[in-house]
Amino acid sequence: QVQLVESGGGLVQAGGSLRLSCAASGNIFSINVMGWYRQAPGKQRELVAIITSDGTTNYAASVKGRFTVSRDNAKNTGYLQMNSLKPEDTAVYYCNARVTRSFGATYEYWGQGTQVVVSS
Repeated sequence: QVQLVESGGGLVQAGGSLRLSCAASGNIFSINVMGWYRQAPGKQRELVAIITSDGTTNYAASVKGRFTVSRDNAKNTGYLQMNSLKPEDTAVYYCNARVTRSFGATYEYWGQGTQVVVSS
């Protein structure tokens, strides 16, 4: 089994910063893609940023230039640095990972989510 545990959410004023972490553990051979998604109340879950195993990144237009996604492959951990936060960034943020297990199959996993609240 594989578990993703997020941390780093909280309450911050507009213009502030937060850093989210996502630690993966369990039967992991490799993590192909790590991603961050968010879901605001009454809205669908949306992609925020992803990073591949070779470091290629992609961002939603709404966060480009403010958020930075990174990963530490040795620690099986991903990060989302969020700067210049806006009230519209308020949401539950979820970590997502496509993991190749030791026996060769690839599965998708989700973390439990961490709340980010940006006050105006």
